[in-house]
Amino acid sequence: MQTDIISTVEFNHTGELLATGDKGGRVVIFQREQESKNQIHRRGEYNVYSTFQSHEPEFDYLKSLEIEEKINKIRWLPQQNAAYFLLSTNDKTVKLWKVSERDKRPEGYNLKDEEGRLRDPATITTLRVPVLRPMDLMVEATPRRVFANAHTYHINSISVNSDYETYMSADDLRINLWNFEITNQSFNIVDIKPANMEELTEVITAAEFHPHHCNTFVYSSSKGTIRLCDMRASALCDRHTKFFEEPEDPSNRSFFSEIISSISDVKFSHSGRYIMTRDYLTVKVWDLNMENRPIETYQVHDYLRSKLCSLYENDCIFDKFECVWNGSDSVIMTGSYNNFFRMFDRNTKRDVTLEASRENSKPRAILKPRKVCVGGKRRKDEISVDSLDFSKKILHTAWHPSENIIAVAATNNLYIFQDKVN
Repeated sequence: MQTDIISTVEFNHTGELLATGDKGGRVVIFQREQESKNQIHRRGEYNVYSTFQSHEPEFDYLKSLEIEEKINKIRWLPQQNAAYFLLSTNDKTVKLWKVSERDKRPEGYNLKDEEGRLRDPATITTLRVPVLRPMDLMVEATPRRVFANAHTYHINSISVNSDYETYMSADDLRINLWNFEITNQSFNIVDIKPANMEELTEVITAAEFHPHHCNTFVYSSSKGTIRLCDMRASALCDRHTKFFEEPEDPSNRSFFSEIISSISDVKFSHSGRYIMTRDYLTVKVWDLNMENRPIETYQVHDYLRSKLCSLYENDCIFDKFECVWNGSDSVIMTGSYNNFFRMFDRNTKRDVTLEASRENSKPRAILKPRKVCVGGKRRKDEISVDSLDFSKKILHTAWHPSENIIAVAATNNLYIFQDKVN
């Protein structure tokens, strides 16, 4: 079903929980099996912990527009007590959810009977002290805050600040800063909307806060550029502090250059020293201290360069692939077509293509590296570029914050892999 298609995947800060959002507005949270942590072969086992409806379809009567319920992004807050908190957003509204456990229930009220009906005060002759009785474990999700009516355009990113008091939400033309306690107003920190919309040349595609400096954030654009902004410099961050752009090679210029250079995702490394960006064909790693070109460029699926015409016709060229770092920033992962996903080791410069599919994902089965062959003779274990299935795409992936456990969303299936144990 279309509503079951997974639209975002995110581990929490400890990696004990994994949340997915889908096109039907649901959030499903998986919890790591406690027993499996001590068993090396089973340490990547997760089971459903909680499922709840985060967003419902709405209708904007002023603009005669349907607002779909699809979850665009989920971001966890660090755990402060027994409950968990996460932000989820659709195109227009961000919600703060509290996920908590309950294994006791109060009994013995004075004014209510056991069914919850009010008792006649005249029948109450003794005073009882209510007590807590054990019950089956229940996991409850409750919306604690709803941050609405602040975005004219579709929200593409949310990012929690390292001060854990504020977060930002970005749409095509504006970025807003929110305080978690205040739902009725936000602070506009970036606005690239021109006075005349006919002069619009680029849109914001992704935005993220620095992991350690609460005043610094980056946002990427459809023109392939990244701007680093410092909120200490001015209230409205229309003037960037740093501007990252790679000069285009004139020999590679084509009709599709502008489309494929659009950045679909931007992520700070855990160390805060690097930024990773994903465009249609490549993943680039930038050093914050060097703006004129990336320090590393990885080809994700260069064999598609000759297929851009048909990818434009079937709209695949506009697919927005995400990218993630591993816990130590030494390996990066991103998705491709045919349910393939790619990993690049920054130290050894080795890369691998793996496939997430039901056929080769029996429990404990070892994934075999896949190779795509372009023209010429095809070896038996290779797949021809012409037989790739472009309807099977891996746009969303997540990496456990400290272990080699990854989550890969392939349309409506979620795959969890762990590294091989000898």
